[in-house]
Amino acid sequence: MTAICELPTARLVDTSFAKVLAMVFGSGLSMYLLTSVVPLYLAANGAGGIGAGLSTGAMMFSAVAVELLVPRMLARWGYRVVLGLGLVLLGAPALVLLGTAALPVVLAVCVVRGAGLAILVVGAVALVADLTPAARRGEALGVYGVAVGVPAVIGLPLGVYLTHVIGFAALFVLAAVASLAGLVALIGLPATAGGEEQHVRVLGGVRRSGLLMPSLVFAAVTVAAGISVTFLPLAVASGKQSMVATALLLQAIAAPAARWVAGRYADRVGPAKLLAPALLLAAAGAGSLVFLPSPVAVLVGSTCFGIGFGAAQNLTLTLMYNRVDRNRYGQVSALWNLAYDGGWGTGAIVFGIVVSGVGYPIAFALTAGVVAMAVVPAVRACGV
Repeated sequence: MTAICELPTARLVDTSFAKVLAMVFGSGLSMYLLTSVVPLYLAANGAGGIGAGLSTGAMMFSAVAVELLVPRMLARWGYRVVLGLGLVLLGAPALVLLGTAALPVVLAVCVVRGAGLAILVVGAVALVADLTPAARRGEALGVYGVAVGVPAVIGLPLGVYLTHVIGFAALFVLAAVASLAGLVALIGLPATAGGEEQHVRVLGGVRRSGLLMPSLVFAAVTVAAGISVTFLPLAVASGKQSMVATALLLQAIAAPAARWVAGRYADRVGPAKLLAPALLLAAAGAGSLVFLPSPVAVLVGSTCFGIGFGAAQNLTLTLMYNRVDRNRYGQVSALWNLAYDGGWGTGAIVFGIVVSGVGYPIAFALTAGVVAMAVVPAVRACGV
C-alpha cells in the first residue's frame, strides 16, 4: 500500500456530503439517546442484567442480519429510497415504548430499530466513499466519524441524565423525531451509486481480498464497546450515575476526535502502521474498569478506550477500502458494519451472562483480554 504524502486542497465537504453528515447526525442521536437508556428502562421494570444485554444484542444482531442485504438493496433501489427506509425503521418504533416495558415488545422494537440502523450505517458509509476522492478517503471517513460521534457525545450521557429529568417517555419521543427529521436531508442526494455495484455476496471473496482479518480485528474492539455502554451504568452504584454520565461523555468525545486524527495520519503513513497501537490503548482502557468503582479508573479508562476505539474504526475501514475497487464499496461497508454490530451485540449478550457468575471486575478483565489478543493478528495481517 502506498502512502499519500501530498493531499489535494480541493473542498472536501460539498453540499451532498454536508447532507449526508446532517442525516447521520440525526440518526446517530436517535440511536445513542436510547443505547444506555433502554437497558435502564428494562432494569427499572424488573428485567435485570440479562434483559439489558438482550436488548442491546437484539438490536445489533438484527443489524447484522440486515447488513447482509443492504448492498443489494442499494443496487436495486438507490441511496435515497434505502436510506429513507432506514430512517423510518430506526425512529418510528421508539414510539411503541411509550405504551409498554414488556420484554418481548421491547426486544421487538430493538429488532426493528436494528434493521434501520443497519441500512443507515452501510448506506451512509458507502455513499461517503462514493462521494469523496480516494486520496482523501481517510480524512473523509474521519469527518464522517465526527458526524457519527458527536451524537454519541450528546446522546450517551444526555440519555442517562434525562431519565431523571424528563423521564423515559419524553426520551422515546425525542429519539423518534431525531431520526425522522433526517428525511429532509435526503432531498438532492444521489439516487444511485457512481459506479456499477458488483453483485457479490457480502462474504464473497473476503479472504482473498484481504478483508477478513481487519474485520475480525475490529470486531474484537467492538465487543468491548458494546459492553461499556450497556453495563457501565449498571456496574456503578445508583448514587454515582453522574460519574457514569461523565465517563460516557469523555469516551464519546474521544472516539470521534481520534477517528478524525487517525484518518488524517492514515492518508500520509498508511492505516496499517497505526492499528496495533490503537488496539493496545483500547485494551488498556477496557482493563481499567477492573478497578471499579474508582472514579479515576472509570474516567481515565473510558477516555483511553474512546481514543483506541475511535482510531480503530477509521483505520480498519480505510484499510479495507484501500484493498478493493470502487464497485465493491457496498460490500466493504456491509462487512465492516457486520464486525461493528456483531461484536457489539455479542459482547453485550455474553457479558450479561458471564457477569452474573463472576462479577464485574473479572468480566471486565476478560473483555480487555479479548481486545488485547487482537493485536497479534493486527500486526501480522496489516504488515506492521
